[in-house]
Order: sequence, then structure tokens, then C-alpha cells
Amino acid sequence: MNRSIILIGLYLLMACQPESQKEQSNTTSAEKSEAVKSEQQKKTILFFGNSITAGYQLDLSEAFPALIQERLDSLGLNYRTVNAGLSGETTASGNSRVDWVLKNPVDIFVLELGANDGLRGIGVAEARKNLESIIEKVKTKYPECKILLAGMMVPPNMGQDYSDNFQKIYTDLAEKYGIPLIPFLLEGVAGNSELNLEDGIHPTPDGHEILAENVWKHLAPML
Repeated sequence: MNRSIILIGLYLLMACQPESQKEQSNTTSAEKSEAVKSEQQKKTILFFGNSITAGYQLDLSEAFPALIQERLDSLGLNYRTVNAGLSGETTASGNSRVDWVLKNPVDIFVLELGANDGLRGIGVAEARKNLESIIEKVKTKYPECKILLAGMMVPPNMGQDYSDNFQKIYTDLAEKYGIPLIPFLLEGVAGNSELNLEDGIHPTPDGHEILAENVWKHLAPML
């Protein structure tokens, strides 16, 4: 009997809820539902790379993929960016990891790998083979996915022939697959101590601002 009295009391309390509160509650739920639906409908731009993409020693919001997201939002473009950068990534480890990354649909795939290969003196043929494999996997998994390739250069301390052949990897792959190429992702940043951390390799927040511009020039026509 006491249980029945409590249930009746709760029912009356709910029934007496002001209409304004009910409407506000319904509106809030509808807005949340619409926001979730809108997010689900957004196309995905996935940035797949190493510590440069990951924003080494920076807040994730300072890395260039996040800056690209800010640009997209400011223009009202229906895209979301995913930062899949991993510090220390080589083309070989990237080739092993990409299958996992591709479990979710991707509309634009930005490939930024190779710098660590060059710094370690990994063979040009091997680096080329790994990058080609990554591109093939993306095209096979999502045939409609657009790919943007970020070119990289290495210091001449490994020899000029190695540097030249390494840079040629990107132009050759871009031509072979008919995909747009960022000639050198670090253009305007590499070698500038004011735009790099103390290690002289990884960009500062200001450096990432320039990287975002370098990427945007080639990404914008793909949207």
C-alpha cells in the first residue's frame, strides 16, 4: 500500500511539471539528437602520419590537423578531421597500422610518412614500396576515397643521390596514382630555428600554422 502511495505521488509530481520545463526538456533532447545526426553525416578527413602530424610535444589543438578543422568549421564545411599521427612512425610501421585505421570510413586520406625513413637511411626502394602499399590499401578499402600525399625531403648528409631519389618517391607515386601532392610539407618551416622546437626537427605552434597553410592549398580543391 505504501508503494502504491509513493508511485501515485510521483505521477502527480510529474503531471504538475510546468509546461515550460517540459517544452525546454523536449527542445534540448531534439537539439542533442540533431547535433548527433549532423556529426554522423560529416565526411571524414584522416591525417595519417608521424610525429609531425601528431604535433610532437604540443597540445593536439595546436597541430596542423586541428588547425585545418578550425578552417573547415569557419567556412561551414561539413567535414571532421581525425589526427592519426603517431610519433616515430616509419613507412613500414605505417603500412602495418593502416589496416586498423581504415576500420572506419574515410573520405579524404592525407598521407604524411617518410621523414623517419630518411633520417634512418632506410632504403629508397623499401620506403617507396611501403607508401605504395598504403595507397593501395586505402584505394581497395574505400575506392571513392581521395588521397593527398605529403612530400618530404631529407638532409643531404646521407648523400645527394639518396636525397634526390628519396624526394622522387613522392612525385613518382603522385604521378602513378593521379593523386595531388604537397611538394614539401615543411616548406617555410624546415631549417628555421624560430619555427622549430629545440631538436630542430619538430615544428612549434607557429610552425604548424604554416604547415596548415601548406596543406590547405592542396586540400581545399578536394573538398
